[in-house]
Amino acid sequence: MKKIGFLSFGHWTPSPQSGTRTAGDALLQSIDLAVAAEELGADGAYFRVHHFARQLASPFPLLAAIGAQTSRIEIGTAVIDMRYENPLYMAEDAGAADLIAGGRLQLGLSRGSPEQVIDGWRYFGYQPDDKETDSEMGRRHTEVLLDLLKGEGFAEPNPQPMFPNPPGLLRLEPHSEGLRDRIWWGSSTIATAIWAAKLGMHLQSSTLKTDETGEPFHIQQANQIRAYRAAWKEAGHAHAPRVSVSRSIFALIDDRDRTYFGRDSQSADQIGYIDASTRAIFGRSYAAEPARLIKELAEDEAIAEADTLLLTVPNQLGVAYNAHVIEAILTQIAPELGWR
Repeated sequence: MKKIGFLSFGHWTPSPQSGTRTAGDALLQSIDLAVAAEELGADGAYFRVHHFARQLASPFPLLAAIGAQTSRIEIGTAVIDMRYENPLYMAEDAGAADLIAGGRLQLGLSRGSPEQVIDGWRYFGYQPDDKETDSEMGRRHTEVLLDLLKGEGFAEPNPQPMFPNPPGLLRLEPHSEGLRDRIWWGSSTIATAIWAAKLGMHLQSSTLKTDETGEPFHIQQANQIRAYRAAWKEAGHAHAPRVSVSRSIFALIDDRDRTYFGRDSQSADQIGYIDASTRAIFGRSYAAEPARLIKELAEDEAIAEADTLLLTVPNQLGVAYNAHVIEAILTQIAPELGWR
C-alpha cells in the first residue's frame, strides 16, 4: 500500500496556450485541484516553492486555504528552500497552517535547487557565517526550526507584559502539537539523507539526484532510501520514517493524453549539471498505455522502496485535466501494482 498524492510546481505564463496565466490563477487552481484530488481519493496535495520565478513561492497562505477547504488530504511542500527562511517566523506560519488543517501539514524542506537569480537568499537578508557554505546555512536554519517546533519555552518574558504570561520561558505561538514529527527533508545525496534520518525528518527524493555511482536513477535512489532507513533505525526514533519519491506518470487513455504525452522525449534517464561541478542524474518520465505502464512502473526499485508517491502534474493544462491524470493513476494503475 502506498499513499499517492500530486506535486505541483504552480507555473503560470501569460501565453494564450496556458490555462494558468496569472499568479492568481496558479493559486486558486491549486486550491481547486487539491479539493478535486481529495474527492478522487488521493492522499496528498504538495507544492514546490521557487523564488523570483513565475511559480508558487509563499506556501503558507496557500496551505492554510487548502486546509480550510478540505478535511482529509495531506497538505505539504516539496520543497521549501531553507536558505531563504527565517526559522522563527516560519515556525509561526507553519503552526497556524497546521492548526487550520487539523494536523495534516507535511512540511518538506531542503537546501534548495538551481535558482533564477544569483544567490537569491542574499536579497532576503541571509548570508552564510564565516567558513559556512549556503547549503550549510540552509541546514542550520532547518535545525533551528526543528528545535522551535518542539514547543519548548526559550524567550525571557517581560516582567510588565501587555497581557498575562504563562509561567516560565515563552515559546512561539501558535504551537501545533505533532508538527515536529511531520517534517521532511528533500535530499539528492546519500549523505544528506543520512543527516535527515539522524534528525528524525522524513525523506523526500525527487526526479533529480546527484549522480554518485553512475547507475540508473531508480537504483541510485533506491540505495539512498535504504541507507536512510538504516540510519533512522540506528538513531532509534520513536515515530516511524516515511519516504516519498516523485515521478511524472501519464496513462495514455484518451486522445488528450496521446496528444500531450504520446511522444514523450524523457523516457530514459538524463545526465546534466546543476552547477559548474555537480553532475546530476534526472529520472525518466513514464507515459504509456496502461498495460505497458504497469509493467514499467513495477521495475522501478525506488517506487517499490517508498511508501509515498507524488505525481508531478502539468498544472498549466488546467484543473479538470490534472484531475483526470490523477484519477487514471488511482483507478487503473495503482490497484494493478498493489499500491491501493
